[in-house]
Amino acid sequence: MSLLVTGGAGFIGANFVRRRRHTQPREKLVVLDALTYAGNLASLDGVDGFSFVKGDITDGALVEATLRDHGVEAVIHFAAESHVDRSILGPGAFVRTNVVGTATLLEKARAAGVKRFLHVSTDEVYGDLGSDDPAFTEQTPIAPRSPYSASKAGSDHLVRAWFETYKFPTLTTRCSNNYGPYQFPEKLIPLMILNAMSDVPLPVYGDGLNVRDWIHVEDHCAAIERVLDAGKEGEVYNVGGRSEKPNIEIIKAILKALGKSESLIRYVADRPGHDRRYAVDDGKIERELGWTRSRQFDEGLASTIEWYRANEPWWQAIKSGDYMTWYERNYGGRGAAKGATS
Repeated sequence: MSLLVTGGAGFIGANFVRRRRHTQPREKLVVLDALTYAGNLASLDGVDGFSFVKGDITDGALVEATLRDHGVEAVIHFAAESHVDRSILGPGAFVRTNVVGTATLLEKARAAGVKRFLHVSTDEVYGDLGSDDPAFTEQTPIAPRSPYSASKAGSDHLVRAWFETYKFPTLTTRCSNNYGPYQFPEKLIPLMILNAMSDVPLPVYGDGLNVRDWIHVEDHCAAIERVLDAGKEGEVYNVGGRSEKPNIEIIKAILKALGKSESLIRYVADRPGHDRRYAVDDGKIERELGWTRSRQFDEGLASTIEWYRANEPWWQAIKSGDYMTWYERNYGGRGAAKGATS
């Protein structure tokens, strides 16, 4: 099979490409990524035998050519603007990429006869929960509360519409908060790890008691692979870590693991519309597809901290901005990067 991975140079996408190359070594892998600030080809360093296309999913001609020229049979759609804070400051980019880009990709994939289209979404489309509310199920009404989650909800609706109207073979996953290697350091866990390592204050929104369900990115990628291979067309599958934690608990655990003082914690004004709690019921994917998570949070957090400690060149390049020139330095604007085929 020829598999197109959009956003494959991003955090979850890169981890999926690494996994898929290991589990399906003979499969043709194509990565399409615009290499915006969150795209980092260094996250795929050492991965052999994939094709890379630099481009935007809103570019219909480019998407059409990529699908045609590489004989793409299946698509996993990771490409998205995903940071809530950035969506509050500039929602237009989120609508463009997440809504218009998904519509473009769906229509070009349908025209190309793609046999499987997996859309990677988020539990944030469901809104938020009170402290005693049951976890989100696939039947929970969509009720987004930020420009980011609203744009992802819009893309979810488009994916469903393409299945219902055109019988296009779509699937959707909605996952809880991810953590693990190669995560861009604007997100909570890597931000707190790197700030603590550098003895820089750790900013905490509000009272720090906002609760998220956390899953290691490798468990999420295993779930995506299972849905791609065995999921029922037209269905939505929730993916969770069954590990609800308030933000402040995670921050204190990071500080303890690194031997740093809690005096580094700085409480700051809460962000607008900050969802209080997320939690997903992922019983469906367990019952129907046999997937289950393999990492407990404490072990996963410890391994993540060690990864950032051991991979300083990766995150230092982000801090300096050098990672933004990786494509030019390794591709020269022409052919393939190290380990890739053009």
